[in-house]
Formats: sequence, structure tokens, C-alpha cells
Amino acid sequence: MPIVENIRFIEQEIEGKNVTLIAVSKTKPVEMLMEAYNVGFKRFGENYVQELVEKYETMPKDIEWHFIGHLQSNKVKYIAPFVSLIHSVDSFKLLQEINKQAAKNNRIIDCLLQIYIAEEDTKSGMTELECLEILEPENFKNLPNIRIVGLMGMTTLTDDETQIRKEFAKLKVFYSTLSAKYSTIKILSMGMSGDYAIAIEEGSSMIRVGSKIFGNRIYNK
Repeated sequence: MPIVENIRFIEQEIEGKNVTLIAVSKTKPVEMLMEAYNVGFKRFGENYVQELVEKYETMPKDIEWHFIGHLQSNKVKYIAPFVSLIHSVDSFKLLQEINKQAAKNNRIIDCLLQIYIAEEDTKSGMTELECLEILEPENFKNLPNIRIVGLMGMTTLTDDETQIRKEFAKLKVFYSTLSAKYSTIKILSMGMSGDYAIAIEEGSSMIRVGSKIFGNRIYNK
């Protein structure tokens, strides 16, 4: 499987666009990730805590690990020592737990707030209003070990490009409002294998690409 070629192709597509590529490696064996690592690619995104921890323990320690799946509060402690960015923060309660575990590890953990933009119930995330409430200064005075660096969103699972574009565009407007107000908010994570081109056109600065890099094969652990 031409993993390296796939990464290079996407990197060429985003060259000069100020977009960061995260290779979504969930369910993929370490051998496949190492193909990318051995040519200098070091940014991987995982959806499952146990799998992420296993790969972290096995692979080189200069990898930038992103957690992009739904994160339960009781599992934060397992990734807090090393995770680079948590994309999927969907509640203030989760932020409090991330702050607690970051403090135990003497770290400041970067986080993205996941905003609900899809027209389906299967997607997670908070509303724009909930996000604004979380960002109120009084909520952060006791959370010194986290840093909100941007937003993440997932569109409706549909082939309707007009709807996908509309949902991305809505999130970009909200992001622009927040980034103008908060200096730390600099990342807009939206776009996956099937829609990253549209996401980039609508202002994404970070894309999460899995099958377009590793293919669809799933292995059994």
C-alpha cells in the first residue's frame, strides 16, 4: 500500500495553504504507521484511548499524538502524560478533568472545542452558546493546565456537497469571531478523507485524513 505516496500527494495538495495534515491511524497496525514515520511524518490521530496508549508505548517518543475520538472523563488520565492535542472536547466537565490530569503530569494540554454542526444525532459536540459560556473568563481561572487553541467540527454524513460546505462555512464564521477575541484560538480542525478539499476551501487549517492515507483495511488486535 503506497502510504508514503498518499501522504506526499496530500502534502502537495495543501502546500502553501497553511494547513496541517493529521494522519488518522485508528485500527491500523504499528507497521503501517512506521512506514510514514520512517520518511519523517510524525503527526497521528487516534480515536480510542487504549489503542493510542499501546501505540505510544511501542513507537518512537518524538511523535505528535492527537486524540480525535469521543473522550470519556475517566480515561483522560491514560493519555494526559503525552497527548499533543485533544480535538474532541465537548463539555466543561471534560475540560476540568483534562486540567486535573494535566496538572498531575506538570503539563499544559492543548485542546480544541468540538462544535456540533451536523444535521444528525450521531455526531458529538457542543452548541455555539455552550462554547461561548465555556470561554467566559470566570470558567478558566481555575483551569491553568489547559489551553484552548481552536475548534473542531464534523459535518453530516452525506454526499450533498452543498450541505457539507454550508456546515463548514458556518463553523468558519464562528471560528473567525472567536479567534478575533481570543489570541490562543488559531486552529480550525475540519475535513476528513471524503471532504477535506471542501473544508480547506472553507477555511480549515487542520485536516484529519485516514482512509486516503492508510486505506480501509482494519486489523483485529
